[in-house]
Amino acid sequence: MDGPVVACVPNFSEGVDESCVRAIVSAMRVDGVRLLDWSMDSDHNRSVITVAGPPAAILEAAIRAVGQAAKTIDLTKQTGVHPRIGAADVIPFVPVSQVSLDQCALLARQAGAEIWKRHGVPVYFYEAAAARPDRANLEDVRRGQFEELQKLVRQDAKRRPDVGGPDLHPTAGACAVGARKFLVAYNLYFDSTDVAIVRAIAKELRASSGGMKGVKALGVLAHGRAQLTMNITDLQATPVSAVYAQVLRLADRHKTEPVEAEVIGILPRMAFEQDSEWMRLLPEFDAATKVLENRLEAPQEWPED
Repeated sequence: MDGPVVACVPNFSEGVDESCVRAIVSAMRVDGVRLLDWSMDSDHNRSVITVAGPPAAILEAAIRAVGQAAKTIDLTKQTGVHPRIGAADVIPFVPVSQVSLDQCALLARQAGAEIWKRHGVPVYFYEAAAARPDRANLEDVRRGQFEELQKLVRQDAKRRPDVGGPDLHPTAGACAVGARKFLVAYNLYFDSTDVAIVRAIAKELRASSGGMKGVKALGVLAHGRAQLTMNITDLQATPVSAVYAQVLRLADRHKTEPVEAEVIGILPRMAFEQDSEWMRLLPEFDAATKVLENRLEAPQEWPED
């Protein structure tokens, strides 16, 4: 693609109803926007969409997606193993080419204002777009999830949204809008159903517990197996191969091992380590469709309306 390119990787709190997710994907169909990937996870009850294009077009696509999600996802009836505060839970803007992280942060601020204006969904800004230092980490913004946060915004002014509110939307909650570098969402499945083991591994891995820089990790039960779900957010400091090597060491201590893996969304080329041990656990990984730079040249077809 010529000119500035921004990616947006929104996460929605719906991973079961395919017609609902297809409608959200279709809402992002704006001239100039390319659909790179979308996926659903029923256990996490979550979907992830990746689009890329010129900044103004990506901004409009993201705003429309939040509106569609607010119409069709009711958090008072939604459950899943993944933490969430909103129907459109997180909307990150990511620089791809000829765009800086600061420019993406400005884009996030514009998106937040429009999301509240058009759809009545309050917004928290996080990471590079954070308006306050205590909201730089998404985990801090999302603490308590929708159920607790809707009470806390009335009791504690420090927990109120950056834009809109102070109350959350009654069914769509709030939206965390941010700017960040590309991350890898990498899940490992173990030969066990013992969630306590993967939670212990996650605690030692994640940066917030003194583990590896740029690693966020949770242990959950997904698809009938213990799953270590990770976001690796600083690929230069901590490549996925280094995280995987540490997982193996910790798993060996607990007398277990990972047997299968998945990448949610797509990888930037800098994270693509074709002959690495961690990638060999990915069943039928297709670089043509799962590597960002390749997908930009051959995007997915938009789903039919």
